Amino acid sequence: MMARATARDERTGSQGLRSRFARLWHPRAYLLAIGFLGALGVGGFWGTWQNLCAGDACPSIARISTFEHEQKSKILAANGEQIAEFGFETRTPIRISDLPAHVHQSVVAMEDKRFYRHRGFDPIGFTRAAIGVITFNYAGGGSTITQQLARNLFAEIGFEQRYTRKIKELQVALDLERSYTKEQILEAYLNEIYMGGVYGFQAASLRYFGKDVADVNVAEAALLTAILNRPTWYNPFTNPERALARRNTVLDLMAQQRYLTQSETELWKSFPLPEVEPDRASTQFAPYFEEWVRQILADRFGEEIYRGGFRVYTTLDIQMQEAARAAMEAGWAEIEADSVNFLHPRYEPADTSYGSSTPYLQGAFISLDPETGHVKALIGGRDFQHSKFDRARQARRQAGSSFKPFVYTAALNTGIPASYIVEDIPVVYPQLDGSDWRPSNFVDEFKGPMTLREGLYTSTNMIAIRLGWEEVGIETVAQTARRMGIMTEIERFPSTTIGASEVIPLQIAEAYSSFPNMGTKVRPFPILRVEDDDGTVIWEPQPEKTTVLEPLPTRIVVDMLEDVVRRGTAYTAVRVRGGLPHNIPAAGKTGTTNDGTDVWFTGFTGNLLATVWFGMDTPQPIFRLGPGRRQATGGGLAAPVWGSFMSQVYQGISIDEDSGRMGSRPLLARPTLWEIPDGLNAVVVDRKTGLLASRWCPEEDQYTEYFIPGTEPTDLCDRSSRRFRSSRIRGYH
Repeated sequence: MMARATARDERTGSQGLRSRFARLWHPRAYLLAIGFLGALGVGGFWGTWQNLCAGDACPSIARISTFEHEQKSKILAANGEQIAEFGFETRTPIRISDLPAHVHQSVVAMEDKRFYRHRGFDPIGFTRAAIGVITFNYAGGGSTITQQLARNLFAEIGFEQRYTRKIKELQVALDLERSYTKEQILEAYLNEIYMGGVYGFQAASLRYFGKDVADVNVAEAALLTAILNRPTWYNPFTNPERALARRNTVLDLMAQQRYLTQSETELWKSFPLPEVEPDRASTQFAPYFEEWVRQILADRFGEEIYRGGFRVYTTLDIQMQEAARAAMEAGWAEIEADSVNFLHPRYEPADTSYGSSTPYLQGAFISLDPETGHVKALIGGRDFQHSKFDRARQARRQAGSSFKPFVYTAALNTGIPASYIVEDIPVVYPQLDGSDWRPSNFVDEFKGPMTLREGLYTSTNMIAIRLGWEEVGIETVAQTARRMGIMTEIERFPSTTIGASEVIPLQIAEAYSSFPNMGTKVRPFPILRVEDDDGTVIWEPQPEKTTVLEPLPTRIVVDMLEDVVRRGTAYTAVRVRGGLPHNIPAAGKTGTTNDGTDVWFTGFTGNLLATVWFGMDTPQPIFRLGPGRRQATGGGLAAPVWGSFMSQVYQGISIDEDSGRMGSRPLLARPTLWEIPDGLNAVVVDRKTGLLASRWCPEEDQYTEYFIPGTEPTDLCDRSSRRFRSSRIRGYH
């Protein structure tokens, strides 16, 4: 009974519900509402379509024909070999006509199978993507290749997942399709797409396979296409299983679209993935040199250097850079091998950054053509990753005896002859603080009367001090050094004459260029020319030369500097330890500061000049001090490196299997002897008196000196009196 009542009630409730629904159901009203909403939606879309790209809101598609894909600028050595790249994006544009068909077939099969049939968008894919955006369930896959190109090529469109972006993207895509061929669109896409650290298929092919994209096979083309979807996710070196599966999916799609037969597909599926990333051009061949070039280019061209695809031909000689690096490495190793005297931390390669100052031994090297100023080799430190501070161009260090040639040059340019006698005796100079400065020679010994020539090649401190401070005047010395290229502050103190002022190695090299050029200095510079991506030369700097000295006295100074290498402080280092043959004419000057804190050698031949410096970033003695200890000197540490470098330049680089060279050959033609110009007189004089040689002076002390007319001695030497028979004067400590 109760059951029947329940059933009846249910039927009654159901009928009531249908009755209420019937009262609410008005088909015409709902159809009108749907029609209204549809019209509103269409109207809104049309309004958005018409207004979204009003004015300049959307890019001009005309840009595709003139668009220059952002490219890194290539930095080349003098021989055209690439040594570095500068830029935001690694990209090398290609032409689709140069590619095998399977490259773009793989892209079309995977990314847009109806590419050749639609006019900018795929209705099915676009609808799927639009629904995804509206429902916040975006799954991708809706954009055609043309749409992808639009948003990658034109930053105005953007990548934000909004329906307005899709509409803007679609408008531009339709415009592209109306104006350009499918091949033009596909070519732009292949050059623009991001491929994981690089852009475009050419750069990606070099990265993953080490070869041009024109040379890839079907499997490799499919892998490139697989990578473009999610480069990190499908990287074959880090995620080989994912990459393999994705590549095989691309091959299957190529088969479905009849680009491949099934048997071809299976064959290419068996092709292995690349296992090891190919070696790419190192940016660390000459990092300090490269950074110098980058700074110059950035100052001149701004950010265009990072995206314009310039070809920058530099002055760098690759083989000379290798020779310089080998010589410096040997020099560092020799110093650090002295476990008794070298107590500083040793250099260890590590993933560390020290900023501008490192705790281990540093050094700098500059080599240039003295005629043009073209920098052939440059080393600004031991490890660019540890410290980007360029000691060749930025370090301010005391010059030591490297400064002395400026003193002697000032003297000869004022008419003082090289045979002029200065007494090597103790002197005392009062200081501003009321104390006395009592300089000494390196060996604490005083030798009495000495010609300027002997004073220079023996690097006797007292001769330079007394000549520069008492005879020439410190102001004349300072102005001479300034004219020759020393731009750092030159203090007007007696100690300046022996190198107490700070200098920059590159400026030392510039100043010394005045010597082989017989009075004309040349500015060191690292760039030959800059070409744009079409090969047009847009900048070709010319050598900057300035005449700063008279040629005749300069030639005498050069002869005096030759004596430094012939028989002076650099002879053993350059000729014996460095191995530079005696038939290679060379000149230069050693330099050592107090306690062996900085050691130098700057020398030159007729066609090459080089500066070497060693020291700690925080100035301190290279070797520990104390009686009987080894002393760090320019002749002992820096000059052998210079000699070794020059020996490699003029005799040839040693052959090894890794270098790939087939024979040893000189890097530079052998220089000729410097000629004695007309206008200089050769006169035999006595080295103790500077007077004309005679029978009253020992024959072993006679030598030939060169004089500017009017500066020759007129009196005969006479050393028969007692005052010339005294022994050497001993100095005090």
